[in-house]
Amino acid sequence: MVETRRWCDLDWAIVGSVAVLLVIGGMALHSATLNAVAGNGLPLRPVFDRQLVYIAVGLVVMVMMMLFDYRLLSSLVRPLYVGTVLLLAAVLVIGRVSEGARSWIAIGERTFQPSELSKLVLILALAAYWQRYADRGGSWLAQLGSLLIAAVPMALVFVQPDLGTALVMASIWLVMAWGAGMRPTQLMLLFIMAAPLGWVAWHYVLDTYQQVRLSTFYYLLTNPAAVDFNAAYNVIQSLNAISSGGLTGAGLTRGLFSQGNYVPVQHTDFIFAVVGEELGFIGGLVLIIFLAILLWQTLTVAGKARDQFGRMIALGIFGMLFSHTVINLGMNMSLLPVTGLPLPFVSAGGSFMVMTLAGIGLLQSVQLRHRHIAF
Repeated sequence: MVETRRWCDLDWAIVGSVAVLLVIGGMALHSATLNAVAGNGLPLRPVFDRQLVYIAVGLVVMVMMMLFDYRLLSSLVRPLYVGTVLLLAAVLVIGRVSEGARSWIAIGERTFQPSELSKLVLILALAAYWQRYADRGGSWLAQLGSLLIAAVPMALVFVQPDLGTALVMASIWLVMAWGAGMRPTQLMLLFIMAAPLGWVAWHYVLDTYQQVRLSTFYYLLTNPAAVDFNAAYNVIQSLNAISSGGLTGAGLTRGLFSQGNYVPVQHTDFIFAVVGEELGFIGGLVLIIFLAILLWQTLTVAGKARDQFGRMIALGIFGMLFSHTVINLGMNMSLLPVTGLPLPFVSAGGSFMVMTLAGIGLLQSVQLRHRHIAF
């Protein structure tokens, strides 16, 4: 008996989508860093050069993960989970502070963001858990157990504070819990509990800048005239850049807002504003279409997975990519509060790029092994 592995079994729609997104992201990042400067006055051009290295490293990791049998990871989940939790705890003690969050560990002249690794490890931990309790997906006790697994790393990320990544981890848990068999009544109870928890978080947990972001979003929706211009500056400039792009855009490296350094952090959080201004509605639509294809194919891999472990891994990766995509695009277009999340395969960020490409490799590993034993 042999278990066949053929390159034709790869999901080539995923390969193609990632390739297109990397190209669009590379063009947008090239333009976004061409004339931009950081808050300390230093040029951002080196960010683009480093990103090319991160993409190369990420592609190597993706291929390695693709060739690795994902099923072997189920026996490594416990040490990976414990190690990641300890790493997240260490960040709170020895981590480097940047933009108000203690989220990075310095490794020589470079930094590593453990919260990016924690998303993939959380997916593996929940996948192994739901493989064990595959026949009890609707059980209240089983659902609570999965929530406790997610709550530990989520809480450590939240107190950094990194609300955006904590929301991504919550999305991962919710998608996987629903895929495992969460009942509508359980989901309804979750939303009912969210209201008082939200009140407690607003008054006793959220930092002042997080409250400002949420209140600014509320006023942008309900009473724009009451919005503090300084608090909403990044969103307003993002909307100005996107709207000025029109149908076909101003052209790469020719955007007034992008090249004038008007859009804050346009190489990461607001990279879509660069795409919208310089590539226009058509360029933004192409980007969204390929993100949608990638998300759809991720669900397709989940549907074809040969076992519960592989299916839940694919669903977890879908939850991660979906939440990043929706939140980033939403905040760029003032449809969601600003939370500082990058856009997959487009925004700058070394840890995020490498870990996201590793997730794609893991997804392809599930796809390559969806066939059963061939005689």
